[in-house]
Amino acid sequence: MKEIDLYTKAHLVVAAIRILEHKDTVSSSIEKVCQMISFSLEHGNLICKKLGEMGIIEFVEGAYGTMLFVKNHLKIEEIPRGFGESKLEEELKKFQSNKKDLSKKIELFQAEQAEKQKNLFAELEKKLKNK
Repeated sequence: MKEIDLYTKAHLVVAAIRILEHKDTVSSSIEKVCQMISFSLEHGNLICKKLGEMGIIEFVEGAYGTMLFVKNHLKIEEIPRGFGESKLEEELKKFQSNKKDLSKKIELFQAEQAEKQKNLFAELEKKLKNK
């Protein structure tokens, strides 16, 4: 199965909730939604939790378990499309950039010190020749 982004997964979940409501004329559970779109229950719970936090779907605890309802499907459009970089990748790139900057500063400092030492020896040699 190819990897899909959160935007597409959100559309799938909302569509599955609506289809199940239409087909069964009752609200749908996470298990039914996951079964319909071929997600594992763990993955479906994770996606539904994210969508619940974003205000896209709503969880209602009832006598027959937790039911899902579409709260505001328009908020799906606020989800960035495609795969964003994870925090770890962002931090790694930032660290590598800082490391490169530090290496450049060290090289510049070493070059300046080598130039100063060269000038100092040239001055000393000039003074020794004059004496």
